[in-house]
Amino acid sequence: MGDPSVPHRARRRSGMGMKRRPPDRQEKPANREFIVLQYCTIESVDQLLCLRSFTRVAELHSFTRAADALGVSRAVVSTHIKDLERYLRCQLFHRTTRRVGLTSDGAEYLARCQRILAELEAADEAVRGTRVAVAGRLRVDVPAAFGRALLIPALPRFTARYPDLQLEVQLNDRVIDLIAEEVDLVVRVGTIREPHLIARRVVTTRLVTCAAPAYLREHGVPAEPEELKRHKLIGHLSGSHRPHKWQFQRGTVRRQVQLPFNVAFNAAEAVIQAAVRGAGIVQSADLMVAEALAAGRLEAVLKDWSAPGAPISVVCRTALRNSPKIRVFAEFAAELLSQYRRRVDALLEGSA
Repeated sequence: MGDPSVPHRARRRSGMGMKRRPPDRQEKPANREFIVLQYCTIESVDQLLCLRSFTRVAELHSFTRAADALGVSRAVVSTHIKDLERYLRCQLFHRTTRRVGLTSDGAEYLARCQRILAELEAADEAVRGTRVAVAGRLRVDVPAAFGRALLIPALPRFTARYPDLQLEVQLNDRVIDLIAEEVDLVVRVGTIREPHLIARRVVTTRLVTCAAPAYLREHGVPAEPEELKRHKLIGHLSGSHRPHKWQFQRGTVRRQVQLPFNVAFNAAEAVIQAAVRGAGIVQSADLMVAEALAAGRLEAVLKDWSAPGAPISVVCRTALRNSPKIRVFAEFAAELLSQYRRRVDALLEGSA
């Protein structure tokens, strides 16, 4: 019980409020899973705060951004991490002046903590009954072309089915940080590399190099990728504000070519519109140019050099994967993409 003359608050350690045991160097856990299970059975009311602080720092690579996301001070987050590292007897982060990165122990610990927090959230939802009731705010981020061409026309039937869902949609062509921008779900073009995200790959794409018929009549049709350097080219700016390199494949031969562009846009729709108006040659995913090709507004060139394009996935944070509102919107978006993929295949077959 301790000395009754010592106030209770003075006997509590600041920060986590854990019951500390003298470090026993002879009792080393066999693996990190044991550490997590041991830690989560400590008699403490503050341990989840430390897990959440650790997870946010790991996901955002910043103590300051994690503190902002959690609504606490940076000092509180720092204390949580120090307490956690002291208790586990290992370093979880490499800290530099520019970036915070996980150690190997930290990376393994993060994966297990994410599963623990996901299970906790699923348990909360089950008790609240939200697993069957799709309600509340849902923030999604989708490519502008997908939003305007497919999502917006289909939204009335989705909102009619889920009237208690408040849907907020961002349309843009940049890759966002879901945690920093507080977005629940995204439709993303490209490979998903973030370890805290879970992705459902919905459709694949193929790259098509094409131009307006009027442009090709005036400037000629390139027969090899190298001939593109003599043409006016329209580029698509990446997240780094540099135009994407163009990809080519013929048989087993693949090429990635950095080409000089006369003009480049940060929006895929603008790239296509410029090509249709005769501004030059463009390389784009077949989903973007299929209808213009079928209508004769664009004409494919270098057909023998068509290369695989980026996949399109529906993506959310691992901790939210069992949320009913995430599930229903992910199914809705995936079906829209799959339907359009089938339509594009039919269009391209008809225009071949």
